[in-house]
Amino acid sequence: MSRPRIELVAEADGVLRLDRWFARHYPSLSHAHLERLLRTGQIRLDGRRVRANERIEPGQKLRIPPLADAPAVPAPHPVSRKEEERLEALVLYRDDHLIVLDKPAGLAVQGGSGQSLHLDALLDALRFGFEERPRLVHRLDRETSGVLVIARSAAAAAFLARAFRDKEAKKLYWALAAGAPKAEEGKIDLPLSKKPGAGGERMRPDREEGKRAQTLYRVLDKAGNRASFLLLSPLTGRTHQLRVHCAALGTPIFGDRKYGGAEAFIAGLPEPKRLHLHARALVLPHPAGGVLRIAAPLPADMRQSLAFFGFGRGESDPFADLSLLP
Repeated sequence: MSRPRIELVAEADGVLRLDRWFARHYPSLSHAHLERLLRTGQIRLDGRRVRANERIEPGQKLRIPPLADAPAVPAPHPVSRKEEERLEALVLYRDDHLIVLDKPAGLAVQGGSGQSLHLDALLDALRFGFEERPRLVHRLDRETSGVLVIARSAAAAAFLARAFRDKEAKKLYWALAAGAPKAEEGKIDLPLSKKPGAGGERMRPDREEGKRAQTLYRVLDKAGNRASFLLLSPLTGRTHQLRVHCAALGTPIFGDRKYGGAEAFIAGLPEPKRLHLHARALVLPHPAGGVLRIAAPLPADMRQSLAFFGFGRGESDPFADLSLLP
């Protein structure tokens, strides 16, 4: 059997999670087998142990053990012309550095349990003549719609990853929620941690051991105590943060079975199972200089839900609400 070898993370890979690097370069390596190799220290980054979700950068050294006996997984999903056309129709903005998509609800950004088709597997359809494969630089939950940024080069990916990491990117979300907050605007400051449960792992408020999680909110409209239309801006980027924070506020997002329970469903609401959370707008530094301001229109199903409650801000200017941001 061959010996372990050292591989450099290439410039073309940009900044990405370790497990995504292995999915790209070793598609026959299952995630379970990767976790075992990491847990036993057979895979190391710059000589130290590393976790699957840690971000790696060009120039770092990976120690890789012999992988000939790695369990096989299905080959990457081939991109059909129909899927290419579907993705191209989602493009809100494109230049030589980045692409902005209007991601529909229901399309997973990255692979996971039970996810055979996801955006990361389809990125070759968004090359638009470039040799480099586009790269994800941030993500949205599968059921969340709206603005999603993709880098077109390793340099752009590194720049944008830093912008998100250093909180230079400002995000605005719209949510339709059950009930109404007591205060018209404020900050939710509630640490979160991932805990096991009967329905699988989920994020939970945890003031003792949780990681810092902060969200600014403002009520844009409300129908008494029945429902509210919320503007949300996450100051941190925890998994499911907006969903957990809204539930903790007493206003679970409609359609959120995981965190909202029965309160997140109401008779007569169009598309009641749809998570009513939309990444409305993004303001972030551009790799070529200046600032990019981009917004995604509210999907038809959420416009119908706003009309159901008599809310009329479905086409308002999202950037008029930037005063919410610090």
